[in-house]
Amino acid sequence: MVDRRRAAGGLESEVLATLWAAEHPLTTGEVVAALDDGLAYTTVQTILTRLHGKGAVRREPAGRAYAYAPVLDDAGLAAQRMHAMLDKGGDHAAVLTRFIGTLTPEQESTLADLLRRPRRPQARAQQSGGGR
Repeated sequence: MVDRRRAAGGLESEVLATLWAAEHPLTTGEVVAALDDGLAYTTVQTILTRLHGKGAVRREPAGRAYAYAPVLDDAGLAAQRMHAMLDKGGDHAAVLTRFIGTLTPEQESTLADLLRRPRRPQARAQQSGGGR
């Protein structure tokens, strides 16, 4: 028996990739067809609903259903997950210290370079809640 489980967030990433590849917003049925791996309609609908709740996709009426279009790419979704995890930890300094301790020297260097860059006003507005 083959274990077909995906990594955490893997199905969300696949659905987002499908939406990004599309030339127009897709309904749940169209996403199911595009994924073409035997997923149940209700599974894909649940993922789309969760992505909408996270602000990763927008939806618009399409007959009796909704059509979905991406707002966040995979990197944006990963950043959102990281921020949510940070918010769950009580001591941000401790959480960030442990996170930095898991980075490779190359990743640490990249992070240091990014922190030296001026931040975009949009990023500040989103963190303070003004971006939604």
